[in-house]
Amino acid sequence: MSAVPRLRFAPSPTGYLHVGSARAVLYNWLIARQQGGEMLLRIEDTDTERNRPELIDDILVEIRWLGLDWDGEVVHQSDRLALYADAAAQLRAAGRAYWCDCTSEQVQARAKQRGGPPGYDGHCRDRGLAQGPGTALRFRVPDEGSTSFDDTVRGTVTFENAKLEDFVLVRSNGIPTFLLANLVDDADQGITHVVRGEEHVNGTPKYLLIGQALGLAHRPVFAHLPVLVDEHRKKLSKRRDSESVAYFREAGYLPEAMVNYEALLGWGPPDGVEIRPLAEIIELFRLEDVNPSPAYFDLRKLSHVNAEYIRALDAPAFVDRARPYLVHGEASEVVLAPIAELVRDRVRTLGEVEPMIDFLRDDEIKIDDDAWQKGAVKLGERGATMLDAAIAGLEACDWERDAIERALSDAGVATGFVNPEGKVQMAKAQAPVRVAVTGRSVGPPLYESLVVLGRERTLARLRAARARL
Repeated sequence: MSAVPRLRFAPSPTGYLHVGSARAVLYNWLIARQQGGEMLLRIEDTDTERNRPELIDDILVEIRWLGLDWDGEVVHQSDRLALYADAAAQLRAAGRAYWCDCTSEQVQARAKQRGGPPGYDGHCRDRGLAQGPGTALRFRVPDEGSTSFDDTVRGTVTFENAKLEDFVLVRSNGIPTFLLANLVDDADQGITHVVRGEEHVNGTPKYLLIGQALGLAHRPVFAHLPVLVDEHRKKLSKRRDSESVAYFREAGYLPEAMVNYEALLGWGPPDGVEIRPLAEIIELFRLEDVNPSPAYFDLRKLSHVNAEYIRALDAPAFVDRARPYLVHGEASEVVLAPIAELVRDRVRTLGEVEPMIDFLRDDEIKIDDDAWQKGAVKLGERGATMLDAAIAGLEACDWERDAIERALSDAGVATGFVNPEGKVQMAKAQAPVRVAVTGRSVGPPLYESLVVLGRERTLARLRAARARL
């Protein structure tokens, strides 16, 4: 084995970069960077019927967005078909593979008839078929013995050869399966570590049997990562857009937060500090510490981690990072800049920024009915009186934060929003004012928002709300 670790990430362009695949590329990258090795990127694009070539660029974009990189040129398996054909020919010549013309329907029918386990039964092993239309090349699995490997995450894993079916190496259309292609490529590229998802465990003994049959000394370190599950403990779907990296990027998650959270899906730092710089994660990460149990992809925890990273930004950096998510561009940025820190501390994603400040940008606002009922209507006469007092106070006060706070505090006292100790209940007093000027019951701090909104627009909205009452 090479003294320099060499890992690989091999996505298939049949779907978007899933969060589980992103964790796989991250773990490979962490080991390579930690140990001064290399991480190669290989595209599994031999499945011409299912491939979507346009997704290759999308996958590369998302990997780069995460802040990860790879070494050397991207390798496409579609450019290496001759290597796989040579390996298949060697196996055929050595009697370790044979041609089979069974259809999937025939295989299923025989399995049903015999009442045994599903799968191929070796029907064509000794028929001596030649390659022809509809024939696939199958590997002849040994009838006896077992195939074992040491898994860094799962310990020793053993498969009885008798329970492994004769699997397909080359499909009937002449295209190699990923089992053959990956083994040939890993051996050819000197891959020292195979770090991938749990779903590939059952394919590993087949991978090793192919290598042995070809007389290769290739024997990498294996690590099969735990499956990702949702809150119902069901496996995350690789076909659902909402579980792709692109979805979280477009929703306004920061790449550094995404990477930090992905690292925690099966692994935890020994000191228990989960939110930390990537450089520290590189230093602390160990494959041996990965837990084989299913890892819960907790959207609430991801949002918490993301919010922590957002709050760590200074105001100019926050505005800069939010800019791509401001649909109304400069008009939104103008009203965001004065209260950037206040908005920053209240959002979980950058996608939440513009909806939080739209009442400052737009002349016409939509008032949420539930907020209106709770914040104004249910207060009855006190709601109307508070609006009257707020209008009077805000007409006369200086237009700066502290003066606005005093005016609304005085209005609350005059309206009777005081507790038994005589202190003004500002949360209750502000409710009709907030819903009148923002259209909702939650948002950035009220006094600073009114400064940005301006006296004229604030009073216009308060008067419109008073008339509505």
